Amino acid sequence: MLLDFRGVTRVFGERTAVSNVSFTVDGPCFIGILGRSGAGKSTLLRLMNRLTDATAGEVRFKGKDVLSLKGREKRDWQGQCAMIFQQFNLVPRLDVASNVLHGTLSRRSTLATMFSFWPNADIHRALDILDRLGIAEQAPKRAEALSGGQQQRVAIARALMQDPQIILADEPIASLDPMNAQVVMDTLRRIHEEDGRTVIANLHTLDTARRYCDRVIGMRDGRVVFDGTPEQLTTGAARDIYGADASFSEATTSTAIEAPDAEYAATMMA
Repeated sequence: MLLDFRGVTRVFGERTAVSNVSFTVDGPCFIGILGRSGAGKSTLLRLMNRLTDATAGEVRFKGKDVLSLKGREKRDWQGQCAMIFQQFNLVPRLDVASNVLHGTLSRRSTLATMFSFWPNADIHRALDILDRLGIAEQAPKRAEALSGGQQQRVAIARALMQDPQIILADEPIASLDPMNAQVVMDTLRRIHEEDGRTVIANLHTLDTARRYCDRVIGMRDGRVVFDGTPEQLTTGAARDIYGADASFSEATTSTAIEAPDAEYAATMMA
C-alpha cells in the first residue's frame, strides 16, 4: 500500500477544516479532489506535506506515519512529497533556471544556497527538465517575465527537481486561462504516466476531473462524500459534493478546460 489516511482531522479554533478523513492509495495514480471553496481540499494537501499539523489521525506512506516525523525526517518527506501552488510561489526576480534549482534546497547547505553554488550535475538536470516541459528557452529569463502558464510549468519543473514520489497540486489551474490550463494538466498527466509518480490535484470542475483523473475524491464540509472513478461522477454524486443549492459557477468557473458540465447543470435546474 502506498498511502493510508486514517481518521485525519484538522481543527482551527471552533472550525473543523478536515474531519475524520480516511482512504487508501494502493499504487501510483492520478487523483483529483473536488469540492467547493472551503471544503477542506487545500488543508488536506497541506497536512499531507506537513505545511500544517494535523489535530488527529495518521497518514502512512509505505507504512510510515509521516504526520509524526520531525526534523530531518520531516524535511526528507517534504522532498518526497512536492507541492505545486495556485500562485506558483516562484521568486519573481530570479531567473527560471535558479527557481528550478531551488527544488534541491532541502539537501543543500545554507552557505551554498546563499552564494548560489549549484553543482553542474544539478544545473544540467534543471535544464533537461525545462526542456522536457517545453520551456528550456525561458531558462535565463526572470520568472516574473513569464506568462502564468509558463510560470506554473516552472513550478512543476522545480517540483521534479526534488525527484518526488508524490506531487501535490493545490488548485494548479485556478489562475490560468483555458489554453494554459490544458497545457498544465496535460503536463501533470504525462508526468504521472511516464514517471509513475502519484499526482493528487485539487480541482473545481467535474469536466477536468473526468478528463485527467483515474480516481476522484469529493469533499464537503471537511468530509469525504465521494470516492470513485470519473465515470461514477453522476448527478447524485455532484449533489453530494457541491450541494443541491450550490451555484452553477462553483463547479465550472475555476478555469473549465472543456465546455461547462451539462450533467451538473441539470442538477441545478432539478
